[in-house]
Amino acid sequence: MAIAIITDSDSSLSSTLTEKYNIQQVPISIQFDEDVFYTNVDIDDEQVFRRIDREGKLPTTAAPSPGSFVNAFEQAFGKEKAEAIICFCVSGEISATYSTAKLAAQEFQNKRIEVIDTRSLTMGQGFMAIVASEALQRGASIEDAIALAMDTGSRAHVYGALATLKYLSMSGRVSHLAAGMAGMLNIKPILAMQNGKLELLEKVRTQKKAWKRVIELVKQDVDDQEIERMAILHVTADKEAADFKKLLQENVQCPQDIPFVQLTPGLSIHTGAGLVGVAFVVKK
Repeated sequence: MAIAIITDSDSSLSSTLTEKYNIQQVPISIQFDEDVFYTNVDIDDEQVFRRIDREGKLPTTAAPSPGSFVNAFEQAFGKEKAEAIICFCVSGEISATYSTAKLAAQEFQNKRIEVIDTRSLTMGQGFMAIVASEALQRGASIEDAIALAMDTGSRAHVYGALATLKYLSMSGRVSHLAAGMAGMLNIKPILAMQNGKLELLEKVRTQKKAWKRVIELVKQDVDDQEIERMAILHVTADKEAADFKKLLQENVQCPQDIPFVQLTPGLSIHTGAGLVGVAFVVKK
């Protein structure tokens, strides 16, 4: 049975990963006034932050429309000749993406479309899609592929260290005064995936200490287990991401394959440029 895997661009999957695992992504839209762009289609993190810094304001983001999912489903059933679809959506706690995908699925009454609220984002969500794809390639049923993906999601962790509060200040999430004080004190907030949202976990002074704290959190989560999958997350911070990866590998037993992953604009405009983080799945 041919089964297609679809997700949205908040999964942070690179074109290399989507091609390798035959995963289709539906893009989150980014709007600067009247200009609308689509993540990984005609805009990326670098382009987003160049424009933000030039104009001094943040764009808005929007979940894919039901029509975008209808088009993706039609392509899977038509061009790809899929007999069923599994669609992994960014957490319904932070986006309407899951709801619009469910609405789109209603247009295909005689087809099987399983729309999953991953309760996660970035590579926590991306790893779920990858695991399902791997399972299907091994000949697993659609039920088993979904079960394996959900199990992976339950063991996934996401942490990120912000480089600045500048962009949160622009969004109104923190005051300009608080952002200015944080800048003076060199405070680097740490974010973590909790209850379907990327939440502020701690505030740490200096980048070095923030990275060390993230590594401590990774160690706590792993305990005496092993890490099954891992990716380094960043927003326009290639060098910093490489430095963080080296520090992580010096302190934690990591998998051999650790890709670098851009967060992508649907998420990155909420964290700001310079973020460095990690997503990983702990073995059972």
